[in-house]
Amino acid sequence: MQNNLNTLEFILKNYKNFNARATRDALIAYWRHAEKGGKMFWAVAGAMSSAQLGIVLAPAIRAGLISGMSVTGANLEESLFRLVAHDSYKDFPDYRYFTKEDDTKILENRMRRVTDTSIPEDEAFRAVEKHIVPVWEEATKNGTRKFWHEYFYDLIQAIDKDKHEGKAEECWLLAAAENNIPIVVPGYEDSTFGNIFASHVKHGDASASIAKSGIEYMGEFYDQYQKLSEGEGIGFFQIGGGIAGDFPICVVPSLKYDMEQEVKPWAYFCQISDSTTSYGSYSGATPNEKITWDKLTKDTPMFVVESDATIVVPLMLTALLEMKANPAEANKLIEKYSA
Repeated sequence: MQNNLNTLEFILKNYKNFNARATRDALIAYWRHAEKGGKMFWAVAGAMSSAQLGIVLAPAIRAGLISGMSVTGANLEESLFRLVAHDSYKDFPDYRYFTKEDDTKILENRMRRVTDTSIPEDEAFRAVEKHIVPVWEEATKNGTRKFWHEYFYDLIQAIDKDKHEGKAEECWLLAAAENNIPIVVPGYEDSTFGNIFASHVKHGDASASIAKSGIEYMGEFYDQYQKLSEGEGIGFFQIGGGIAGDFPICVVPSLKYDMEQEVKPWAYFCQISDSTTSYGSYSGATPNEKITWDKLTKDTPMFVVESDATIVVPLMLTALLEMKANPAEANKLIEKYSA
């Protein structure tokens, strides 16, 4: 048991108070929901793909611990970048001490810094552009229309494995595509490839209509949510804030009030964010505020972990993977440390 559940036991033994306690309690509630057959929907903001969160997200998707996702356009494309251009990334651990001149040199070296790492312009953006632009052009010619993520689902599965620089088993987008889990990408225009697509539309090489809209995403998500929430329901696990979280969580009140359908509320809620509670901030809004919008109820298990998702998520998902592999032993450990 010790060898198979080390991460779980570490959390149960050491995470007693403050954000540590919130992490432990959110983990156990996630497990109880999954153990009963419930599903979990993830909303991923920030630059989590560049931060290589796919190392743990990908196996969690394959294990059925993540059944649907809402991601920013940046996270979508950057998961692909990490797969095809991993060796050309460069890290900058001393970024806090950079001058404007230091960052100008990074620009001149055709790198795009994201905190302490950087995306290579030629090996990532431009290399992928060569593959996806002909797809857009063909779709324009044929009058094909797809959701934004579907173009990336098709592309990442079509790329020759010899072109992989990153590990395929650590690419969450590839895992999501292979398992065909539902994805929404609200506001995808606000991403590098959203910008590149807009330029080709402006030049007349592609039609804007080949990419289905955010409104169409919500229309599709109405049906997806009703299916996902069957049985024990579906929980909501949120990293960061913004549109990646706000767009999908709104499906419940929209189904209820706008579509006038019977709908189950979200069965669980956890947000990992370092945003402080502030006036008017969605990222920093406490979960109980969502009760007033009919997104959550007073009975929904709710957790907020005010910390860095790159620290918390690998711990939680690693523990959950351990628990799924050893459910009986996991429950014994939980009972032991709850006494």
